This record gives sequence, structure tokens and C-alpha cells, in this order.
Amino acid sequence: MTQVSSPDAALDVLGRVFGYEAFRGDQAEIIRHVIGGGDALVLMPTGGGKSLCYQVPALVRAGTGVVVSPLIALMQDQVDALAANGVRAEFLNSTQSLDERRRVEAALLAGEVDLLYLAPERLAVESTVALLDRAPIALFAIDEAHCVAQWGHDFRPDYLRLSMLHERWPSVPRIALTATATPQTHAEIAHRLQLEDARHFVASFDRPNIQYRIVPKEQPHKQLLELIRTEHPGAAGIVYCLSRASVEKTAELLVSNGVPALPYHAGLPAEVRAANQARFLREDGLVMVATIAFGMGIDKPDVRFVAHLDLPKSVEGYYQETGRAGRDGLPSTAWLAYGLQDVVQQRRMIDQSEGDLAHRRRLSSHLDAMLALCETAGCRRVQLLAYFGQPSSPCGNCDTCLSPPETWDGTVPAQKLLSTIVRLKRERNQTFGAGHIIDILRGKQTPRAQQNGHEALATWGIGADLSDQQWRGVVRQLLAQGLLATQGDYGILTLTDASAQVLSGDRSVSLRTEPERVTRQASKTKAAAVDLEPAQRELFEALRSWRAAQAREQGVPAYVVFGDATLRAIATARPSTLGELAGISGVGQKKLDTYGEQVLAIVGGGTPARGPAVSSFEPSAQELADQEEPPFFFDEEPPPEDWR
Repeated sequence: MTQVSSPDAALDVLGRVFGYEAFRGDQAEIIRHVIGGGDALVLMPTGGGKSLCYQVPALVRAGTGVVVSPLIALMQDQVDALAANGVRAEFLNSTQSLDERRRVEAALLAGEVDLLYLAPERLAVESTVALLDRAPIALFAIDEAHCVAQWGHDFRPDYLRLSMLHERWPSVPRIALTATATPQTHAEIAHRLQLEDARHFVASFDRPNIQYRIVPKEQPHKQLLELIRTEHPGAAGIVYCLSRASVEKTAELLVSNGVPALPYHAGLPAEVRAANQARFLREDGLVMVATIAFGMGIDKPDVRFVAHLDLPKSVEGYYQETGRAGRDGLPSTAWLAYGLQDVVQQRRMIDQSEGDLAHRRRLSSHLDAMLALCETAGCRRVQLLAYFGQPSSPCGNCDTCLSPPETWDGTVPAQKLLSTIVRLKRERNQTFGAGHIIDILRGKQTPRAQQNGHEALATWGIGADLSDQQWRGVVRQLLAQGLLATQGDYGILTLTDASAQVLSGDRSVSLRTEPERVTRQASKTKAAAVDLEPAQRELFEALRSWRAAQAREQGVPAYVVFGDATLRAIATARPSTLGELAGISGVGQKKLDTYGEQVLAIVGGGTPARGPAVSSFEPSAQELADQEEPPFFFDEEPPPEDWR
């Protein structure tokens, strides 16, 4: 690609290469700064357009843009997506043969590579560093920069050595990018990468197209099936589970109920993980059921929902995982089923975790923030953005906005529950989990109650006015408010320092009631903007079928051909000339030349002729699996099978 340097060069590249008319948010200022040779640290949400912030400067500045990315298994897809736009992109990693690496190295030295992707481990190889010394470098982009702070020590130690970029090539601008960072993580990234003097850009973390919903966990698999069937039938989605066993069970259940689904966790053979990942990226309508080992760098724009069947360990993790929905800007759902047992399990995992007391306290603070998000009676989005230090106003598109929960004075029920715990300990020297405490409060004649003579307790049956489910909600919210704690493998309930204030009457307790169920239908005004008329829908589906065939033929993900948002725009506008098609967002010159006549034939109701030949490369599952480091960072060991 011919690189240009006029004042309007960036905007020219944006339109001619990527098919967009204007930059969004801070993109223009970030790109101007990097083109001018400045260093930058960019915090921008998933789907906010981070990639353009280094891709455009790399095409404007002289030389090759070097992208340091941990996602080896996805480099081929990243390169394919750029090649589809006419960008000369390559990668160097261990999935290549010696001849292939030599070809890329020769192209780099000949000035025939616009963007080169490398894993951080590759920069620890002296031959790679010597190669870069001989090539003109336009910029260094450090993608997924939060790895430096959150996981660099244990999972990708080579990320911690990336300060060498500034030391070895001091005149080459650097841009570090991440989608998720609290103020503390932000500061740590800047320190570890020596970017304190760089210009920092912090975009809004708001993703207004995502509807956040948190529901009480009752029958989670049944609830998940209802979500998929009623709101996202035939759509791509990701379901996160805490354990590997739960991943397998959930994937099997979905398949048995007619929902195409695949499992992904670190316990699967590498070739199976790679094959499942490739299918998810390349096929429409698949659901990936996974542990948190899956998802980073997945550039699939049409994921319509992200569901959590278990409580995430932190707001940061939750935001990062839900951010994989709706990258194309179309309405999407972030859905979480959350119950009392999740809290007990997470507390137990913290108690059993390795590390010092300070480490466990940090884990507890992360969990406390997650519980506060789950139990808030206010706007989910306001609470979520506040965690990242960004003020906002109620969004009108989360469950608590669409169906605001009522609050009630739970002081007396809280006193009843806390008093039962005190009496059991004082009078019987006994401790129990939530289930038996609730049985005592409701006066349930169980073998355990009878064996221990608990009918004689003063609090026996004084909570019969509330159901089991309501009492579990009380326990859950008292845990979230720090008025109750759990300990041990069985989730034994214990008092906290703050409990005494409630028992003495010096502190009141406000609790939320569970609101009516919120579904996507409750937010029709949000979805109306992308609803299609029947004729438009028919054309959209015809374009999707054509796109799927193209993607299969080339061995690339469907979004590499065109994203859903572009196909919707084509179905709505019905262009009849190449000029009109060129005006559609996402149709750059390369795609216009490659697919233009075929798309116009479909819009006109005909059968598209075969377009120009497009080179394809389909890596085998084994090639994807043979990596210097795992493509994703970590997986949870399965908790004890009896924890549920």
C-alpha cells in the first residue's frame, strides 16, 4: 500500500481503506498525535475502535507498524481482516514454517509490509530484534496492555520486558491500548511500560447498545434456554461458566435442546480448543460455552449476547467479558444469573487462594464491588462506569432502569437472622450455613432441626412470613452489605463488626425486592432503529448467505467479508450502482473492487457472478495449537463437585 503524508492523510486512509467517513470520539486526536511521533496510552472499550488508532498511523507514517499482541491463535484472522481491506499485513510466530518466516522477513526488509504482528515472546529472540533493527519502523503498538498489570508476572512475563522498545528504538512512537483498566491498573501500565510522559487518552467505557441484566439464579439452564429462544434465536453468543465441568454440561444441554454450542476450557486438548474457536469465528449462530480462558482478542462483531451462569470474580472481569457482545454497535444483551451459592463459593475460593493476607483482601474488595453491582437498586450502567471512575446518568436500558426494583425496610428480618446466628453460637456452640438458618426462621421440621432440638430456640418460626427465596435474598444482600460473612467449606454464616449495629437498632437495613422479569421486548424503542422491514430482512438474509459462502471459500471469519452492520445498511439503502455502494459504511475500495458487482447482483435480485479470486489461507487446528504460549491466559481449576 502506498503510504501518504498529507494533512488529510488519516481521513483519506479511513475512507479509502476501511470505508468509514469520519472518526469516532478520541480516534482523530489519538491518530494525529501518533502520526506526529508522540507516545500514547489509550483506554477504550471493546468495540470502540482501538485498532484503527494504530492501523491508520501505521499506514500514514513511513515504515512498518509493529503490533505486539499475546493472541497468537488469532493473528491469522487479524491479518486476513486487514488483507481484505487491501492492507499488507503479516505476522511472525511459531505456527509458520521456516520458509514462510523467511518470506515475511524478506518482505519486511523490502518495505512491503504495512503491519507486522508479533507475540511478546518473539521480542525476547535476538534474531527478531536484529531484524527490526534493519527495518524502518513506523510505530510500536502494544495491544491488550492490561496484561502488564494484571497477569504479566504469572502468565506472560515477556510483557514486563516491553519497556525495551523505548530503550532500543527511542525515536519510534509507542501506543499501548487496553479495553479495561481501573485508575490503579492504568497507573501500573504507564509505569511498567515507561509511558508516564506519554499522552493518555481515556474514552468513555459506556457501551449503550448493551443491555445489562442480572437475574436471581433459580434454574439457570432453563433460564439460559429461555433467554436464547425468546430473544436471540439463531444468534452467536458466549456463555461463561466457572468450572470446566459446568462448561461441558451446559454445552451438552444446549445442543440437546437444539442450540448449536461448543465447549472451550483449558482442560480440552489444544487441537480441540483451536478447532472450536475457529468454528465460532467462522460460522454464524454458534454459542460458545467457556471458562474465562476464552475471549480475549476475539474480534467477532456480531456476538448478540454474553451470559454468565456463575458470578464473575470482579467488575473488571465482568466488564471485559460482557464487552465481547455487540462490537458492531447493534443491540446486545449482557445477562447474569446470580445466587447466594455464588457468593459462598467465591468467598471460599478467596479463603483457599494462595498468597498473603493483602492478596486475599484485594480479592475480597473485587468481589465486594461485584456484589454491589448485583444488588444495586439503581442503574447498573451508572454503577459499572463509576467503578472505572466515570460519572454517568441512568441509562434507561438496563433491568433496573426498565423495571426499577422497590426497596423495603429489612431491619427486622436482618435482626431475626443475625439473632438466630448469635443464639446458636451462644446457647449451643453451633454454626450453620444459610439453608439451615432459614429452616429455623421458617420453623421447618427437618431431621437436623429435630436432632438438635432447635424448636426450642427463641427465634424458631419467627420468619414464617417470608418464603425460602425471600430469605435467601435477605442473606445475599446482607453479605453484599458486609453485615454478614461466610467461612469454611460449607459457607457457615458468621457475624461481622457491623452486625452489632443492626442488632442494637443503631443501623437500619434497606433491601431491594426482585423486580419483574425484563426481556429485550421491554426495550423495543432501543431495538427499533435496527429493525428491518420484511423485504429488507429478506435481502439481509440473502446477503448473509452469500457472505457465508464467501467466508467458507476463503477460510476466513464471515465478518472479514462484511460485518452485519454493513449488510443491514446495504439491505436498507438498496444501492444500485458502485458509487452508491461505496457510500455504505464499511465498504472500502478493496472490498468494493472485490465484492461490489456480486453485492449489486444480490440487491437487484439476481445471482451474483463469481468475483475476483481472493487468496485464502486456512491454518490447521494443529498449527493453531502449536504456539509459544497459550493464546489465552488462564483457566479456573474446577471447584469441588459438591459446591452447588
